[in-house]
Amino acid sequence: MAAALRSAGALLRDRRKWRCHGRRRGPGLCDGGTAGARAESPLARGLWGAAVGCAGSCARRGEGRRGRGTGKGPSPGRGEGVVQSSSRARQPWRCQLNMATAAAATETAQPARSPQPQVQPGKRKPKTGILMLNMGGPETLGEVHDFLLRLFLDRDLMTLPIQNKLAPIIAKRRTPKIQEQYRRIGGGSPIKMWTSKQGEGMVKLLDELSPHTAPHKYYIGFRYVHPLTEEAIEEMERDGLERAIAFTQYPQYSCSTTGSSLNAIYRYYNEVGKKPTMKWSTIDRWPTHPLLIQCFADHILKELDRFPLEKRSEVVILFSAHSLPMSVVNRGDPYPQEVGATVQRVMDKLGYSNPYRLVWQSKVGPMRWLGPQTDETIKGLCERGRKNILLVPIAFTSDHIETLYELDIEYSQVLAKECGVENIRRAESLNGNPLFSKALADLVHSHIQSNELCSKQLTLSCPLCINPVCRQTKSFFTSQQL
Repeated sequence: MAAALRSAGALLRDRRKWRCHGRRRGPGLCDGGTAGARAESPLARGLWGAAVGCAGSCARRGEGRRGRGTGKGPSPGRGEGVVQSSSRARQPWRCQLNMATAAAATETAQPARSPQPQVQPGKRKPKTGILMLNMGGPETLGEVHDFLLRLFLDRDLMTLPIQNKLAPIIAKRRTPKIQEQYRRIGGGSPIKMWTSKQGEGMVKLLDELSPHTAPHKYYIGFRYVHPLTEEAIEEMERDGLERAIAFTQYPQYSCSTTGSSLNAIYRYYNEVGKKPTMKWSTIDRWPTHPLLIQCFADHILKELDRFPLEKRSEVVILFSAHSLPMSVVNRGDPYPQEVGATVQRVMDKLGYSNPYRLVWQSKVGPMRWLGPQTDETIKGLCERGRKNILLVPIAFTSDHIETLYELDIEYSQVLAKECGVENIRRAESLNGNPLFSKALADLVHSHIQSNELCSKQLTLSCPLCINPVCRQTKSFFTSQQL
């Protein structure tokens, strides 16, 4: 996602000769991240804000989360030394996808498919639905164009002059380059596969933990690829649920990720002109949940054990999260504080065994962003003789383009070789960890028992918020009757 934004930024620089007398609006927010930046003319400024104005999610900001090999020896991407992720490019997770999906990973765009209902085992009609919210990511190369098009058309993420005309141009220009990046990680994003596995484990545990609200059924709601959030809501309404829980898969809240997904729920009902037939509530953040912290700590310890014994205590742990433009932070977005809270709890669990820093990846354009940047930090550490580094994707709960390409290829292979890193590794994403499914189930169970509609934090708008839809969304959730 970040690569898409950088590529779009290049397009904007090529078009600075364009002129437009419209007024540029504030930068929007994006998947995993958010951004907006200025160019020379009003139109160029708007375009730059659009193209680069997405954030994290993709990761945490953007797309949302990596697979492990099953052969003997070190897992793919976990070899000693700098070239730790060369085999990750072959992505063993692709083998877990069905053959139809693998065959669809071609260079040319495929015709749009009608989304199929998510089939889950169970004999009884579901009573409680859990909508797992995320940005999503293209499963095949043929889905990349539509993914980018929806992203650049989203006015929650960015605001452009003549956006309906410019978004298709940007998406078309950037598709080949982004397809190449997805090809490097196996032909597509594994985020849907991991979300499904996590959801299956979650509802199985929930049926045992909370039999009075069972059967539970999970639904996947992505912003930019199928199954879209709106499609998931339609399926939930057809299923006749009594209760619906909008469950963000971003542990740390940002207006550009969780906020955007919650806005989509409000907009759906507002546009169809109907009230929900089910009672809605939301789990809108969970940055310090004990089992989440335990998962991160376990994965860090496991990866530290792979460093040479004599180097282990001097390994620098870099917690990497998708960055945000300071213009967004200064409006009051709580994301930086919540990411910091997660890092602090993880280091508490580890007993502060190693030096560490919180760093930010995927900066785009000339605007001021949260720093220090992950790549600049790696360079700086090497210059100061700290050449054993562990990268930890602290704002993502499963693998996607920002872990598999940006962290594993751009940083752990290319940059590390340039800087003379001795050992650089990346902690495994939470992916299929059974303890993480238990964390998800515990979050939902506790939420059901609390009878709360949302967190207290969600009721507080950013002090300098410029998006009126956010306030309407908050009213939608706080006015529900459980």
